[in-house]
Amino acid sequence: MSTYTMTSVVECAFAHAESKPDALCLADGKTRYSYAEVRDLVKSRSVRLADLGCAKGDYALVECNQSADFIVWMLACHLAGVIAVPLEKNASAIRKLEIKGETGAAAHIGPTPCEELADLRFCDIRDACEDCAARFDVAILFPAAEDVAEILFSTGTTGKSKGVVITHRNNMAIAENIIAGLQMKPGNVEVIPMPLSHSHGLRRTYSNIVNGSSAVIADGVLALKRLFQLMDDYGATSLDLSPSMLSIIFKLSKDRLGTYADQLDYVQLGSAPLAEDDKSRIRALLPTTRLYNFYGSTEAGCSCLLEFGMSSNKEGCIGKPCVNARFIVVDDERNPIDSSPDNLGLLASAGDINMSCYFNAPELTAQTMQDGFIYTKDLGYIDEEGYVYMLGRKDDVINFGGVKIAPEEIEAEVVKHPAVRDCACVPVTDELTGQKPVLCIALEDGESYDFKEFKAFLAKALDANKQPVLVEVLDEIPRTFNGKIIRKDLIARFGG
Repeated sequence: MSTYTMTSVVECAFAHAESKPDALCLADGKTRYSYAEVRDLVKSRSVRLADLGCAKGDYALVECNQSADFIVWMLACHLAGVIAVPLEKNASAIRKLEIKGETGAAAHIGPTPCEELADLRFCDIRDACEDCAARFDVAILFPAAEDVAEILFSTGTTGKSKGVVITHRNNMAIAENIIAGLQMKPGNVEVIPMPLSHSHGLRRTYSNIVNGSSAVIADGVLALKRLFQLMDDYGATSLDLSPSMLSIIFKLSKDRLGTYADQLDYVQLGSAPLAEDDKSRIRALLPTTRLYNFYGSTEAGCSCLLEFGMSSNKEGCIGKPCVNARFIVVDDERNPIDSSPDNLGLLASAGDINMSCYFNAPELTAQTMQDGFIYTKDLGYIDEEGYVYMLGRKDDVINFGGVKIAPEEIEAEVVKHPAVRDCACVPVTDELTGQKPVLCIALEDGESYDFKEFKAFLAKALDANKQPVLVEVLDEIPRTFNGKIIRKDLIARFGG
């Protein structure tokens, strides 16, 4: 249960606007807004939402352009009681039509109008709505904790996207998990290159607003010079990344991150497991910086946290539950079990961080939620000290003639080969064994593939019954924006 007396992120932003109006709230390199400026913009834009025909409980599509203005519009929706539906940057026409159809949205806020949303009333996301300021003449009524704040449509690796219903209570509980777990300081300045239209980047930004600190938004890490410039210009004290982004930074800038060792209070990572080699490298570069890896999902955000700078010997560990989360391990029938390394089960979590439901999908909600818990397909256990371990997805486990193989186990060894940049192991149907493990690898630039040498490497790294039966070299391993392997695409490549 959250200890905050305020019930929403927008209420926190307004409170900070009163107590420290000139403090930096949001910046993106082109624009910077103090808390007072955010408050005034939120008021004006909430009036514009009414002009667009949005009433309390209606839906507005807010198209991300990775800017401070995107967050201000999200807060304006919160204040107006309009349910915000983020669209990712450069979303396809099909995806826009799908989400518009699902929600029956009343308006579109974005960088430019688009044909597929032409029947919706449009507002430029950069519009300050100055003409609306004088018309904000109502008493401020902040949303209730149980009111819906936003619908986050997932971009999962299988099937149709799911709409995750998030309340203001969820956002506040997740923010508290982040603030308390990271020991976030009042003057924190966090650079966030993660997409703001998805749960990871959005929630890190919200947590800084709840904390009264500063969120500096970057547009990914490929423009690495720009990322480091933002860190310099705003005196960043923290950095939020996905594991794949950290790998890109290492590849493109080698050890430059180490030059910020005396500046960074913490670095947090999430969205996917962090490779052990990258853990070791960032520890060496930032020896006095606190290093964290969050476990969670869109449905149950930021539920478990590992300070891996201090937990080098806990491979597979995702840390301990955060303040607003409780974990159990269950069997296939959802009965709690006494788990251990030799008695794995499925992880489940409870707390105010858990979504309200899936949007317009009661059957799917019932499959996932029960008695206050969200049940996952993540295999793991909890040790005697309360540390939680996640050893892979049950759906990804390969049954090779009765031998159960976690693909992550193979991938963790294969990526240690000096010529391998990325890899993925997937199951392929086999008449004799049921399934067989197939390995896909992407090579480092300038490296070549020597079949005999690589087979010898695998023979030393993996047990005989876990050897891939086929190795294929690809240009790239398909991954989602946050680094998760899109295994269905690889399985389809080999005919299922």
